[in-house]
Amino acid sequence: MTTSPDTGPVPAGIPDFPEPRSARCPFDLSPQMRGLAAYGPVFRVRNGDGKTPWVVTSHAEQKALLSDNRLSVDFAAPDFPSPIARHGGGEGETEAHGEAAQDGDSHGVTDLSFVGMDDPEHARLRRMVSGVFTIKRVEAMRPAVQELVDGFIDRLLDGPKPVDLVQAFSLPIPSLVISEPLGVPYDDHEFFQINSKTLVSLTATPAERHSAHTALVDYLDQLVGERLGNPGEDLLSRLAAQVRAGELTRREVAVMGVLLLLGGHETTANMITLGVLLLLQHPRQAALVREAEDPKVVVGAVEELLRFLTIAHLGRRRTALEDIEIAGRTIRKGEGVIMLGELANRDPSVFPDPDRLDITRDARQHQAFGAGTHHCIGQPLARMELQVIYPALLRRIPTLRLATELDQVPFKYDAVIYGAHELHVTW
Repeated sequence: MTTSPDTGPVPAGIPDFPEPRSARCPFDLSPQMRGLAAYGPVFRVRNGDGKTPWVVTSHAEQKALLSDNRLSVDFAAPDFPSPIARHGGGEGETEAHGEAAQDGDSHGVTDLSFVGMDDPEHARLRRMVSGVFTIKRVEAMRPAVQELVDGFIDRLLDGPKPVDLVQAFSLPIPSLVISEPLGVPYDDHEFFQINSKTLVSLTATPAERHSAHTALVDYLDQLVGERLGNPGEDLLSRLAAQVRAGELTRREVAVMGVLLLLGGHETTANMITLGVLLLLQHPRQAALVREAEDPKVVVGAVEELLRFLTIAHLGRRRTALEDIEIAGRTIRKGEGVIMLGELANRDPSVFPDPDRLDITRDARQHQAFGAGTHHCIGQPLARMELQVIYPALLRRIPTLRLATELDQVPFKYDAVIYGAHELHVTW
């Protein structure tokens, strides 16, 4: 390890980011990633794009920095640390810390609404959509989501087996759930699912990501135009009213719609798939969920699954707006910072025996949804969907099991959001 008074320690031999999980243990951290915590809570690494950002591994330091307004989420910042360059991307490409992927355009960055903005503009735009995701609003949706889930389980039971759970269950449910309040026709789900998949891919070319983003923005812009002339009760209609009032442009609404559509189905779909698979690998834990009479048991199980899996597995990325002292280090103005949530969620000082799945533990301090002003706006909706889905599926198909060997499951090592491309199950 070499040390510089200006840059701090630069460990030799540290792998570039993102470091893939081991195929032998797809739910766990890679040995290299796990070893990062030994270097301390805050230190430098050499990133795949040739930069040397700071990495933050501990729960406490990550929580503090995610709530620190001296760090920027602006993707156009010159030292914003990107993992995409290692996978064939170019200069200026960035990653929207688990909620969406950015791609390079002629100006080096593509707008994805408030995810890539700092306050006060971030807060202004976020307030315009936050009402859809309040706990009260989301809880009012629970009976309809339960009915929707039961209907998909009916179709599973009546259909052929084995079946790909991703296509038959995990992906369509959150797509339907987010489509209705947003005001996007579910009939177009194949279009936005295909383009969303390209946006979060680490192996897609810059041109492919740009094309996918443009297609989605144009699609949402058309829907906004329809709402301007014929408003309804959905979120796009309410945002279209802001266009008429001069508070937003049509493009701003369209880009905001892409963000919500992508975040509303891509992340939840992957959590459904991985959560089911993880429970199938831990039958005693699955039995606790299946047999739970107290809803709090299911709530706790969801929090533990979120902690254990941490599907936003490339870290949350920031740029320092001024010098920041933390954990005995000085992060200089303009330097990049990567907060590794998967390590924060395996911090033994917060979660004893963190590599053990235990749905009875109190996992509420996990950072699967981030922290601070940029915490995931859709987390109440995601939590509610998972609380409905896991027990419903396990109770109604108690003999559910994997139809292949675990090492045959094609995991998403190639995407911003971790998951599985397919999951064939039977019963």
